[in-house]
Amino acid sequence: MSGAYDDRDGTIWMDGMMTRWRDAKVHILTHAMHYASSVFEGERAYNGKIFKSREHTERLHRSAKLIDFEIQWSVDEIEQVKAQVLRASRLKDAYIRAIAWRGAGEDMGVASARNPVHLAIAAWEWGAYYGDAKTKGAKLDISKWKRPSPETIPCQAKAAGLYMICTMSKHAAEAKGCSDAMMFDYRGYVAEATGANIFFVKDGEVHTPKPDCFLNGITRQTVIGMLQEKGIKVHERHIMPEELEGFEQCWLTGTAAEVTPVGQIGDYNFEVGALARDIAADYERLVRE
Repeated sequence: MSGAYDDRDGTIWMDGMMTRWRDAKVHILTHAMHYASSVFEGERAYNGKIFKSREHTERLHRSAKLIDFEIQWSVDEIEQVKAQVLRASRLKDAYIRAIAWRGAGEDMGVASARNPVHLAIAAWEWGAYYGDAKTKGAKLDISKWKRPSPETIPCQAKAAGLYMICTMSKHAAEAKGCSDAMMFDYRGYVAEATGANIFFVKDGEVHTPKPDCFLNGITRQTVIGMLQEKGIKVHERHIMPEELEGFEQCWLTGTAAEVTPVGQIGDYNFEVGALARDIAADYERLVRE
């Protein structure tokens, strides 16, 4: 599958029906388009099986509740639909996007309680998120935008509106020849990349930012468990910017990113070392079991 995302062959499930890809549309006065009242999940299937599928669906429901709406389809029903969509895609390795949003209805201001909630699920082929960075190490910019305080946003929701500063940060990074950008949080601690969590290695131990103002990714949690099973000490803590100089290795985790080594963040350089390569290989084996 290739070409613009609105002009492809295939089908997308929308509100209980399989819809031709090009016909999967919403009205211009859809509330989510104006006020970002939508939540989503990004998932990968390997060898015809969606990795951690149910965990993603459960988070979709939690995200919706955090931004004050309910998804009418249950977790079990969404699981069945995702399997149906994957079969219809005829792909074994695929990216799956589930999105729920407030549509057009009686409300067209900030409030939208009377508007219907919709759900759509699509699947497509998507390769390595950072291209050849898995072998060479990704190059990251440092964003001027910061992850905000949890007092200002529902930071544990995977909600569309929270990605606005991520989009701007990634655009700025790409303009500089970088793959992505690392963000600090509102206190000045290291936080994450625009769509992936971050890990560092020093003296054989792993350090990763404490997810108290950004999403605690499913891949992040998976990798922490893998490291602990290998007997590697993992420190989940606040990391100061000046500590970057002392770290030896770095990698990113996420459904799209999988496990991607980082070679550079701003002026700081990291080796694509043994632990980064090993955990990437271990993750690849795990998702294909």
